[in-house]
Amino acid sequence: MRIRGVLVVLYLSIMSIYCESQKNIVIIGHRGAKGHLAENTLPSIAKAIDLGVNGIEIDVFKCASGELVVFHDKTLEDLTNASGYIEDLDLDSIQRIEVLDGYTIPTLNEVMDLIQGKVFLNIELKGSQTAIETNNLLEEYFDKEEWSTEKILISSFIWEELKKFRQINKEIPIAILTEDDPLDAIPVGLELDAVSINPDYETLNDENIQKIQKNGFKIYPWTVNAPKDIRLLIDKGVDGIITDFPERIVK
Repeated sequence: MRIRGVLVVLYLSIMSIYCESQKNIVIIGHRGAKGHLAENTLPSIAKAIDLGVNGIEIDVFKCASGELVVFHDKTLEDLTNASGYIEDLDLDSIQRIEVLDGYTIPTLNEVMDLIQGKVFLNIELKGSQTAIETNNLLEEYFDKEEWSTEKILISSFIWEELKKFRQINKEIPIAILTEDDPLDAIPVGLELDAVSINPDYETLNDENIQKIQKNGFKIYPWTVNAPKDIRLLIDKGVDGIITDFPERIVK
């Protein structure tokens, strides 16, 4: 009985530590709630908020007429009833395009008006001309009570675009996206005073997680959907999870 009692106490202690670690995990909805509704659409973003995310990750391109539109792919074929490059179309043409399930492609303005600062917004800069336009739009929203620099996270695989953004804005947090060795992102992260490195989760191990965090960065890996992978990464000590299924990370 004494041994059983010790095992019960040990189990409860482990579960307490695990639950506490989950409470501190930042949950980021990937392109809204991509696992439930068409990615990067207003209904998908609203669904992610309903599921209790801390933040929402979206992708932005600058279209031919200058507006910022929320879409992931360079081309339209895979996700819409149209074809061609999204950057080549003006906003009027883009708004007539139908995304999967009958939704439309929103502008960044529409996304920010929907979220209203309820959760933070992780904006991935997709095109080569997005940094300046994104900063200009954000500055307009910072005049509103519900938005502040702390509720925005700018990320990109295009590190030169992140450098442009940092040159014109020293305040908004930046995340370094990488699909290669995450340790290679540390120098540019330090250069840009980034808050996090967001790697492909499959590139992470105990050693590089420790090195990244020792250099002062949070780690928000993408795109983690399998419950076993979510549990493993939480156990390894990552700071957040970017996922298509936010409900799989219980707070």
